[in-house]
Amino acid sequence: MIAFGVLVSSAGSSLVWPFQFIYISRTLGLHLSTVATLITISAGSGMAVSFVGGAIADRLGRKPVMVAAQAAHGAAWLLMSVARSYVGFLIPMTIMSAAQPFYAVGSDAMMADLLPPEQRTSGYSILRMFNNAGIALGPAVGGFVVSKSYTMAFGCAAVAMISYSLFLLVFVRETLPKRKLRQVRVVAVRPAPSRGFGQVLRDKGFITFALIVTLGLTAALMMWTLLAVYTKQNFQFPEYLYSWLPITNALLCVFGQYFVTQITRRHRPLPMLTLGMMIYAFGVGSVALMSSFWGFWVSMVIFSLGELITVPTGTAFVANRAPADFRGRYMSIYWMTWGLARALAPLVGGFLNDRISPHAVWYGGLLIGLASTLGLFLLGKSKAQARVPDPLGPSEDEVPVSVLGQG
Repeated sequence: MIAFGVLVSSAGSSLVWPFQFIYISRTLGLHLSTVATLITISAGSGMAVSFVGGAIADRLGRKPVMVAAQAAHGAAWLLMSVARSYVGFLIPMTIMSAAQPFYAVGSDAMMADLLPPEQRTSGYSILRMFNNAGIALGPAVGGFVVSKSYTMAFGCAAVAMISYSLFLLVFVRETLPKRKLRQVRVVAVRPAPSRGFGQVLRDKGFITFALIVTLGLTAALMMWTLLAVYTKQNFQFPEYLYSWLPITNALLCVFGQYFVTQITRRHRPLPMLTLGMMIYAFGVGSVALMSSFWGFWVSMVIFSLGELITVPTGTAFVANRAPADFRGRYMSIYWMTWGLARALAPLVGGFLNDRISPHAVWYGGLLIGLASTLGLFLLGKSKAQARVPDPLGPSEDEVPVSVLGQG
């Protein structure tokens, strides 16, 4: 049922987000690099909130974080529908950027609570399959809806997100280990101890990993942030035609994730992450060579293969490295890498587009992705990553509550 909720939420949200940058650029009539600062500024708030979300998820529970994030995301889509100025777009985009890592921290920690280490990669892959099934459905409908009315699309996205928050509130049970919940009832009014994040930050191997991944994700998010505008402005692709590119990505994730995961889970995570990041880089760089729909489609297929390898493997790597009572904090740092990459991608891409040429965006993405690939390769050879510790085994009073029901 959690997976079904993810399906509904992702389908509603993806009605709009593939075309969001096109809509904002058209409404404001500003240069690409200027519009890109909206994403950069709003993404900064997401990085800050990810710290708070991790501490709350570790102390008060995973469920409150997830419910609040989805409700706020839905409200942001309603605000987006009435925005007509730079500030008007900045407010809902900031809320969205804060809500996304907030929810991700809670849901990833919940999955780690429920599954033993050897099953986590498969578990995250299953959730991704349902998420991407929604992403396949959303743009297929959204491409036609936004061609008629963006306002209608924003409303549908809001309804989906708010409905999912209510589903979480009513049907989903808390999974924070019972001992931790008992402790929270006594000390909930106290501030989270600063040593919590201090312990995570002293894990030098993990912090190095997070910084290297940030670099690679910057290249990947240049693809998602700028490809729609690139095809619209340079090749006059209508929204409904571009929508088949994210649909292709989503379908590959739905039908290919299980088979890719069965291969990657047999190998150590860092070599697999290195391979995935390299494929990511080639997918981004190949866009510069394409000029037709089918050319861009091939680029998306290559890009998607890198995603199939990298995303669930990276999430499981972090979950397995973190002690049970620090998972929320580790996930906060990890999801901060996505926020930082989301902030950097439009700035770097917009600069390359406006100051050099549109093709330079993709050559730059290739170089950035390959730099991250080299970093992951060297990290895998270093002593800091010679052995990734498993999370602490659950004691009898840390057995997680079932997600659904009381059992």
